[in-house]
Amino acid sequence: MNELDNFYSSIREILSKARQKAYTAVNFAMVEAYWQIGKRIVEQEQEGRERAGYGEYLIKSLSIELKNEWGNGFSVANLKNFRQFYQVFPNFEKSYAVRSQLTWSHYRLIMRVENPDAREFYIHECADQRWSTRLLERNINSLHFERLLSSRNKQEAVLAPTDAAKMQPRDFIKDPYVLEFLDLPETPWPKEQSIESAIVDHLQSFLLEMGRGFSFVGRQFRISTETKHFYIDLVFYNYILKCFVLIDLKTTELTHQDIGQMDMYVRMFDDLKKQADDNPSIGLILCAQKDETVVKYSVLKESEQLFASKYRLVLPSEEELVVELEREQRLLTDRKDA
Repeated sequence: MNELDNFYSSIREILSKARQKAYTAVNFAMVEAYWQIGKRIVEQEQEGRERAGYGEYLIKSLSIELKNEWGNGFSVANLKNFRQFYQVFPNFEKSYAVRSQLTWSHYRLIMRVENPDAREFYIHECADQRWSTRLLERNINSLHFERLLSSRNKQEAVLAPTDAAKMQPRDFIKDPYVLEFLDLPETPWPKEQSIESAIVDHLQSFLLEMGRGFSFVGRQFRISTETKHFYIDLVFYNYILKCFVLIDLKTTELTHQDIGQMDMYVRMFDDLKKQADDNPSIGLILCAQKDETVVKYSVLKESEQLFASKYRLVLPSEEELVVELEREQRLLTDRKDA
């Protein structure tokens, strides 16, 4: 590329950035306008709250007025969304919820989340991780927030940490992991090699499911001693925790042998591969089933480096996930009390 080509390229980049900034500014101006409309609707409804059916009449008549001048974007359904937006975020203009990176489509999904902590989490993650609305919807439907909390005490959870020094390995572990994007059936359960290959083929989606800060290092990663070679299914690096993450895939129920093997892998990896400025490596066993007796009476109970989580190959219903998460939380509480 010659000097003139570089000049043209730099001009295009300036215009591209300016266009994106303008789009973001206009988009957020409309988000603020929708909130203000919702606020005025609520205030006006309160003025006539003693009149039966006043709220419905008000929104229908407002819709007619606005559609005549501004188009079909002001349907009754949309005006009700604006009202709900204000009701969910009454202090929007002064609160954490003001994130210019989020579109109205993001907020429309988030405001339907009942848990305030979950809403705050999704707002931060969408803004910081640049989640698309499609990814946000998928994560809400798969209870992404609740699954992050399933392996720890909810009162200790850090929702959207900005200080990396405060983050612990357990803050990154979900239980269960949902891998429906691999397009593999649960019946019959596929072989480990098939799951591993599918993960590599859908690596971007898998990294998004893993969460913040993960990058792929290798598949069937070899570590060697003087006498033997060992192969780890998948190895990642987390730049927030500054450590390697070793993953072992199991298509059967978790066993003591699986835990012992991962314990050995982590010790060997730290001895042979970890650099001086890396933190201790993490071992994560992804298994089809877990026997809590095995978890309770193994090194998993006290370890800050070893974890075991179930994984699902299809997206469970919300009811199924809630039951699973409640079960995991009860078991976690029982282990803490033991």
